[in-house]
Amino acid sequence: MTPTTPARRAFIALAASTVLLGAAVVPAVASPSVASAGAGYAGYGDAARLGYQKAVASRVLKGVFERGDTRVVDRFVRPDYIQHNPFAPDGAETLKGLAVSVHQQFPDAKYDIQRVISEGDLVLVHSNVVTTPGTRGSAVFDIFRFQDGKIAEHWDVGQAVPESSVNGNDMFSTVSWPQTSQPGPGFLTAYNKKLVTAAFDQLLVKKDLSAIDRYWGTEYHQHNPGIEDGVAGVKSGLGAYFSAFPQLKVEPKRVIAEGDLVAVHSHYIPAPGERGQAIVDLFRVRGGKIVEHWDVVQDVPESSANENGMF
Repeated sequence: MTPTTPARRAFIALAASTVLLGAAVVPAVASPSVASAGAGYAGYGDAARLGYQKAVASRVLKGVFERGDTRVVDRFVRPDYIQHNPFAPDGAETLKGLAVSVHQQFPDAKYDIQRVISEGDLVLVHSNVVTTPGTRGSAVFDIFRFQDGKIAEHWDVGQAVPESSVNGNDMFSTVSWPQTSQPGPGFLTAYNKKLVTAAFDQLLVKKDLSAIDRYWGTEYHQHNPGIEDGVAGVKSGLGAYFSAFPQLKVEPKRVIAEGDLVAVHSHYIPAPGERGQAIVDLFRVRGGKIVEHWDVVQDVPESSANENGMF
């Protein structure tokens, strides 16, 4: 984990209140134009609605963060927008001010979206955010809740990308086959969500390392920069983590799944009385086994610009 820098706070404040317009770098989806703001997917079914939500969330992040476009806030964000980023107050008007100020401070910033999934009224976006060209930037997960076709609520978790990784993998690429950032077929969603929820509960909530033998594949790729690759790496890394924090409590808050990708947004509390960390774990499932993992970790700060908490 890396302490939050002033530059990161500025970015978080923006990303904490995001909305849309602009050419989003996202997997192609069969969705109506976002210009109709919610009505566009009416009558097209659930797949169209999820595609619409992904397109909106992605264009929000690209448009507001990279260009400081405030017009899209009026069009696509609810005025009573609820913010969980601890560095940003509630409301669409706050977002508009943040968009302008952050874009002025970081005019060459890039919100490089790696993968996007949507389930129900939630969208999860995994990105590499680089405020200054030539730097490694931050790994960020944004979660948006939609209401009546507009963004109503936002959570995020951000972590500085380190210089090196013990497993040789970066924090963003897909290593397992097929090497695509797009989620797998929708008919896999329910099964994979149930599998990851059970695996997460056994391994991280109950701290039972035997879950790895049951739910993890022999091919397992790790993107957490501090944990070795493979099944042996996750056993060793989590075993040491559980030993170091015997009173660890992990509280899952929400699970978002699409196809072969399942994300768990949780509160990790190392010991009673500590604020802990906000963490998003993203798992890839193939053939009924977990084969790849990405995560982002952020300390829960002592104070917040809003009263909603990070969860």
